[in-house]
Amino acid sequence: MGIIFSRQCEYALQAVSYLAMKFSSGQMTSIKEISKELNIPYHFAGKILQKLARKGLLISQKGISGGFKLATKPDRITMYDVVEAMDGTEFLLKCVMGFTKCSSETMCSIHPEWLDIRDKICKMLKRANFEKVVSDMKKPAFV
Repeated sequence: MGIIFSRQCEYALQAVSYLAMKFSSGQMTSIKEISKELNIPYHFAGKILQKLARKGLLISQKGISGGFKLATKPDRITMYDVVEAMDGTEFLLKCVMGFTKCSSETMCSIHPEWLDIRDKICKMLKRANFEKVVSDMKKPAFV
């Protein structure tokens, strides 16, 4: 598991980034290509891409020239959209220490600081659209 998000969510963020890089071609990208280029197990990649398609972030097409592509322009899809589709946003509501009754009235010792961090994470995810994510990417390869 990743630092904040599930492995599935991390792979989804990578896959959407990859598809955002290919958006201008207008072509579908196969699960096989995404799996190979991102080093994601094939069947796991398929499940992730199907889930993103069901949530309306990707378009899926069956057949020999089928595959996946973004459902809209990369600047209209944020990291928040992908995280919400894959993991949900409950992490923004939960206590970092796992206390079920942690709130502003009955807070754990970390609560005030965690509120600030959660707010910053949420704002960053909502601000980070995939056009920007891809254009600012400094890593030349995905793996």
